[in-house]
Order: sequence, then C-alpha cells, then structure tokens
Amino acid sequence: MAMGRARRQRQGTLFVGTGELPRTPGHPFYEKVSALLEKHGFEAMVEGECARYYSDGTGRPSIPPVVYFKALFVGFFEGIDSERGIAWRVADSMALRAFLGYELTEATPDHSSLSRTRRLMSVETHRLVFQFVLEVLAKEGLLRGGTLGVDATALEANAALRSIVRRDTGEGYEQFLTGLAAASGIKTPTREDLARIDRKRPKKGSNDDWTNPHDPDARITRMKDGRTHLAHKAEHAVDMDTGAVVSVTLQPADRGDTQTVGETVDEARRNLRKVAASPRARRRLRPVREIVTDKGYHSNGTVRGLHEDGLQTYISEPNRGRRNWKGKDREREAVYANRRRVRGARGKRLLRRRGEIVERSFAHCYETGAMRRTHLRGHENILKRLLVHVGAFNLSLVLRRTTGYGTPRGFHDGMKNAAGAARAAVTGALHALGQTIWSCMPPRRKHRHTTRPETPAWNHLNMVRSIQPFATGC
Repeated sequence: MAMGRARRQRQGTLFVGTGELPRTPGHPFYEKVSALLEKHGFEAMVEGECARYYSDGTGRPSIPPVVYFKALFVGFFEGIDSERGIAWRVADSMALRAFLGYELTEATPDHSSLSRTRRLMSVETHRLVFQFVLEVLAKEGLLRGGTLGVDATALEANAALRSIVRRDTGEGYEQFLTGLAAASGIKTPTREDLARIDRKRPKKGSNDDWTNPHDPDARITRMKDGRTHLAHKAEHAVDMDTGAVVSVTLQPADRGDTQTVGETVDEARRNLRKVAASPRARRRLRPVREIVTDKGYHSNGTVRGLHEDGLQTYISEPNRGRRNWKGKDREREAVYANRRRVRGARGKRLLRRRGEIVERSFAHCYETGAMRRTHLRGHENILKRLLVHVGAFNLSLVLRRTTGYGTPRGFHDGMKNAAGAARAAVTGALHALGQTIWSCMPPRRKHRHTTRPETPAWNHLNMVRSIQPFATGC
C-alpha cells in the first residue's frame, strides 16, 4: 500500500450533499442537559418572556433567545470566561452545535450577536431565568430554603489601576504625582522621586478620590492573594441543606459585608416566594428562618436588623472585649441571643458546614467556572452574565444527582475511571482464576532432560498471565 501524502492545495467543492457530511453522536452530558430543560419547558418559558423585545416581521431575525441562554450555560460547563471564547468553542464543536440546535451547514452565533442580545434584554429577564432554574431544583427535590449561608468574594474587574483618574480634577495618577513633586520644589522629577513621594502619602488608593473612567463601578480593593486591584463584589446566599445558590447580588467592592447582607437576604426571599408560586415546587420549600455567616458580617445593627426580620442568626462573633450597652437594649438582646446559638451544638455544626458549602459554590462558579476575572464592564452587564452563570451551577446540581457528574469534563473523567476500574477488575479476576488453576495442578516429576509439562491447564495459565489491558480502553 502506498503512503498517502498531505495535500498542499485543495480545490473547494462546489456542492456537498447533506448525506456526505460527517455525523457524530452527541455528547452524553449535553444530551442530558437538553432532556432536563425540555422536561421542564425551558424553551417555551424563555420565548414567552422575551417576546416583548421583538416585533413581528420587522428587521433581520436575531438569534433565538434560547440559544443565547444556552450559550451562557456552555460558558459555565466548559469553563470559558468571555463571550468571544464561547462563540469560538460553539463553532468548533459538533456536540455544542447539536446542543444549541444548529446543523453542520449553519453558522453559529458570533460573539457580537451574544453581546447585542445581552444588551437588549434587561436584568429582570436574566433574573427570571435564574428563578426558573430554582423552580427546576425545587421540583427535583434539591431546594429547601430554611437555612441560608451568606458570604461574598471579589471578582477582578476588566480595568487597570494605571488608568485611574482623580474624581475632582480628572488627572491621571502619574500626572498627579508630578504636580506634588513640583509643589515640593522638584521641577523635573525622576521615577525614583515620584516613587518616594508616593510612598509617604497616606490613603493613596482611596475610592473617594480615584475612579476608573472605563468602569466607574469598579472599586480599588485588596484581593485574597494580597494584590491591590479594581474589583467587584459578588455575594451568594446558599441553601445549607442542598448547596443551591438561592440568590446572587453584585455590589461595589468597597462596601462592607454588614452593608450588603440585607440586600442579598431580601433577594433570596423574593426568589423563594417566586418559586413557591408553582404548586409542584411548593411542597418541600420552607420559609427562610436561619442565616449563617462568618464574623465579617457581625455588627450590632446587622444582628438587630436580621433579628427584627424574624430570622435566627448564627454569626461568628469577633473578640471585642467588654461591651458598653448603654442605650442599646435591643442590640444587646439580639447579640446575646446570637452568641448563645453560636456556642450551641447546632451553631457549631452550621458554621463548619458554611465553610464547606458556601466556599464550594465560589470554587465552582469562579475558579473552575472561570468567572474570577470579568470581561464585561458595569454592574448591570456583569450581573446579567452572573445570574445565568450561577443558574448553570444550580443546574449542575440536578445533573450531579442524576448522572453523578456536573460538568462535561467530570463526566468524561468519571467514565474513563469507571472503564479503568472495570478493566482492573477483569484482569484481577483472570489472575485469580490462573492462581486457582495453578494450585490444583499435580506436582511435576523431576527429570533431567524434560521441560515443563505442556498440559491444557499450563497453556491456559500462560495465556492468563500474558493478558494486558489495552491502551485504547477497549
């Protein structure tokens, strides 16, 4: 047989029959996602909610709204952070084409189409999709809502610190330092001079004085790894019984936890009331009664406010020494009641579980889900993407319970490990069978010029010992 050689130049085919196009089976994971969404009527819900954005017969047809939301689901499942990356991945994968409903001969949505659709739809429409996924969780028995764990994390903004300007004068950072050097008598300052002047200034990164003109919603803050960067603050309220994210809010990064927890809890209550409107989802839901947080959320006003809302708090209390409660009777009662609950057995158990359940949602959404750094600007745009992204995480909880895996990569690795375990089990069984046959063989006779007896049992043992698992997994 002659060796085939690569073609340096290929002439384009004028016509290609659809029967000649390659066909591959769809990805098992995305087939299950499609079946789950179809079971609960996702397409009908989205088209009904988005009908008001379009006019009949006017203009060029856009991409279907269902395709837009499914494409953002792909961003979580595949760990893609940007809409441009999502568009490239969808165009390159036959399985994702089938998931979005595109044939091989059809062009998939461009990243500009995804961006245009996002700008067209409001935050409330994206929130309805998030609430729909919560209804799916409730119908599948994965939502309780009685005890919520609240925590926040920082998302790196799509803006650079070198671009910040003064709020009052609009000067850049280097221009501002040059003015300070000139005021101190240095006419032509060097970089070392500017660095020395900047080192001695107090509060040189204050958000009250500086802003980024490209993303005014971003705030200067310190990240968990110690870097100072422009960032946003995402806050989750997580169901402590199932791990589902009941609400997600986006806040300025310089706002403290005690200032944002009320908005997140109120959002969680609204979402649960929306879910409870469905008869099938109402059966296992419970009203929010308990809030579990870390000590960053502890303050007299926060504990009193949650207590007056009818919520039992389990908030770790920092060591503040002896307190003065003069004129603060209600705050004292709320803080002491929270202290008693935290020191109890249930309080300690809930606080340990909070560190596991809430941090797990951050790891899935922002580390493996690749949303730690945002590629959008403005809280409204980022929140739209965030709602659908976290909704996909909630959807993965259903898939993890039914299939054992919540992402395509996990599904692939799980199947690979299962196949390896099956091969190891078969090889071990054959080896045990060979050992059993060997132990049942009669003792060999001692002859000077003879070799091992070629009995059928001996041949079978050699065959068993020579069996090796195939590298292809077959």
